[in-house]
Amino acid sequence: MKELIMVRHGKSSWEYGVEDRDRPLLERGIRDAHKVSRHFGSSSFTPDAVYSSPAIRALHTCVVFLRKMRIPYHKFSLAEGLYVFSGEPLIDFIAALPDSEDKVMIFGHNHAFTEVANDLGDRPIENVPTTGLVHLSFDIENWHEVRKGKTEQFLIPKALSL
Repeated sequence: MKELIMVRHGKSSWEYGVEDRDRPLLERGIRDAHKVSRHFGSSSFTPDAVYSSPAIRALHTCVVFLRKMRIPYHKFSLAEGLYVFSGEPLIDFIAALPDSEDKVMIFGHNHAFTEVANDLGDRPIENVPTTGLVHLSFDIENWHEVRKGKTEQFLIPKALSL
């Protein structure tokens, strides 16, 4: 059994005139990351590994989750392969995950996350909003076998109370 948690980065700012990778989170993005991580962190999910896109907005969102969920930093890695915006390269990234990691969290971007949530999950998701979390499970032993699984959970900040 493999489990994948996909978290789209929090709401970011376009107002600083920086490269896309360097866009920071807005205050709302930080608040939403705390809210979703607090809610999801109350479950018994403990990841074997956590990967983040190198984009500042994804990395900052990831760090909030690491701290709130008390995930040790040695389980964290930056992954250039998560700085993607369509589903196919994201599925390639997932299929290449080490098989020793059964429970994995990834932090990245849309439209890739919405496409993959729909390609690999069993319920339609129109859009994974900023700081949206999708929890998928797969009845497989090796990540390269990844195929349609089960959508265990879909969390969005708007639906959660503080």
